[in-house]
Amino acid sequence: MDIETGKVLAMAIAAGVGVLGPAIGIGMIGGRAMDAIGRNPEASDKIVSNMILAIVFTEALGILALVVSFIIKFV
Repeated sequence: MDIETGKVLAMAIAAGVGVLGPAIGIGMIGGRAMDAIGRNPEASDKIVSNMILAIVFTEALGILALVVSFIIKFV
């Protein structure tokens, strides 16, 4: 296996594993927020704003994993 093949394989593994965690986390955040809104519909505005903030921070980790995978590919 040459260097270029190793870089492509490392990029694929880093991107796949790095995005898997945030995807599961966003699903859990959304599910828990829907449970909370179902229990207390009056607080839905506050719950939704906090949910969006948590999703943004979780998605930032996924984007960071993609950036690292591209750094592996091109450096």
